[in-house]
Formats: sequence, structure tokens, C-alpha cells
Amino acid sequence: MIGQTEISARPLPPALYLVATPIGNLADITLRALETLAGADIVACEDTRVTRVLLDRYGIRQRSTAYHEHNAAEAGPRLIEALSSGRSVALVSDAGTPLVSDPGFRLVGQALDAGIRVVPIPGPSAVLAALTASGLPSDAFLFAGFLPVKDGQKRTRLETLKSVPATLIFFESPRRVADTLSAMADVLGAARPAAIGRELTKTFEEMRLGTLAALAAHYAEADTPKGEIVVCVGPPEEQPAAQPEDVDRLLLSLASEMPASKAAAEAARMTGGHKPLLYRRLMELKGD
Repeated sequence: MIGQTEISARPLPPALYLVATPIGNLADITLRALETLAGADIVACEDTRVTRVLLDRYGIRQRSTAYHEHNAAEAGPRLIEALSSGRSVALVSDAGTPLVSDPGFRLVGQALDAGIRVVPIPGPSAVLAALTASGLPSDAFLFAGFLPVKDGQKRTRLETLKSVPATLIFFESPRRVADTLSAMADVLGAARPAAIGRELTKTFEEMRLGTLAALAAHYAEADTPKGEIVVCVGPPEEQPAAQPEDVDRLLLSLASEMPASKAAAEAARMTGGHKPLLYRRLMELKGD
């Protein structure tokens, strides 16, 4: 039901439907998503209480069944059995697009293995909402999900992402955002531009922009923020390509302190070059 208009839902062909739902504002749902939720034989969701709010808002009377991280091993086979018997299943997460930081990918894999059709019903996504409002480059981006909780593991993970030539996007808990921003400033670079999206599409929506250092300082002093948080970090600055003569000097300098193979590996790490080519060049320089 939309407003006072009641719309009949057509039966759906047997398939697993991945239905994107609002990340906050319940008006952010597509007509196709409503039709799918109303017409599906089974609505599978993370939390039946959360999904019930959405279904009630639009007068959808389908009962929902739980499918989440803690019951996927038992609920997944039951859903696959229902799909195999010719029923339709609509999979939703608590908010946004299913499979993004939730266990839905397991169910999709099981469905594809069983020869079951999988149909995406696109719509809201916190990742794209934050990226488009951040002002950061959007031609290339990497969604990295949640970082590890422990500081050492978190910094190790950030180190692996440091040189990725794309905007980085993370989900983070309000309780950990201050510590995470501090680690990001240390590892990724204090001057890197970033943006924090909080409570996107909701009443108290906020986008806060600044360098990682400035954002880390702000959240270190502020009260613990409330609501869902998305962190966007701009790509690293492009470094000028090393000149051949500079690479030669670097190779010879490193070779004076370590074996040739290790020197070539270290030069490759520092310049982004290929170790075999650098090793061959070092051998030529030593021959000269």
C-alpha cells in the first residue's frame, strides 16, 4: 500500500531476489522492491523486527523468517530447499543492499551451486550514499568493510591499503571511530582528505569533511557519536615516476648494504618497479 492506494502483487517466478531496503528513510525504497517483497513466498531477513517495520509501513502482510550470521548454517539449507521446490525467496538486510557486510553471499553461493536463479533488486546503499556526498574521487573506490578491532591488526590492514589508488570506504562503530581515525592518520597519512558520513538519510544526517588529522582531533575531543558511520578516505597523492638515473643510484646504494636479490626486492618496493628487471639492471651496473 502506497498512501491510500492498495497495489496487488503478482506472484514471482522461483528465484532468490536480493532486495535493497532503506538505510534510514523508509521512503527510499523502489516500487519494484515493494512488489518483490509483497509477491515473494518467503522474506528472509537479518532481524524480523526491523524488517516488520518496513513491511508494516507499506501494508505488506508477508511473514518473514530470520537469516543472519548466527543461524546461516541451519537457515541456509532450508531456504535452498524451498527455492529448489519452486518457491520464491526475497533476501533483505536490516538496511541497504544485501551481501554488503552480511552473510548473504553464502546463500547466493549455495543458490548458484544449486542452479537457482539469483535476481538483484537494486536500491539504497550506504557505501554509495557516503561516497557521492563526500566530494572525494569516485572514478575508482574500494569498499573495505569493517577494520579489525585490535589496534595492531587494524594498522596492519591499513598498511596493505595505503597505496591503493582509489577512495577507500569503511564501516565503523561509533565507539571506535576516534581510535580508527587516529590509526588512519598515522598509517595512511595525516594530510589525506577524508569524510565521515553519519546517520545518512535520517533526521540527524551529517557529513563532516577534513583531513584525517583534523577529523581524528575532532572525534578525540567530541562525545561518542550516535548512529551508523561510514568513513571515506581519498586516494594517495600520485608520486612522480622515478628517473632511470635515480633508480640506478638507489640500486647501487642498496647493493652496498645487502645482497643483490634483496636490494632488487627493496628497490621494487620503493619504486613500484618489477624485481626481475631491477635485478637484471643491477647486474648490468655491477658489470660496468
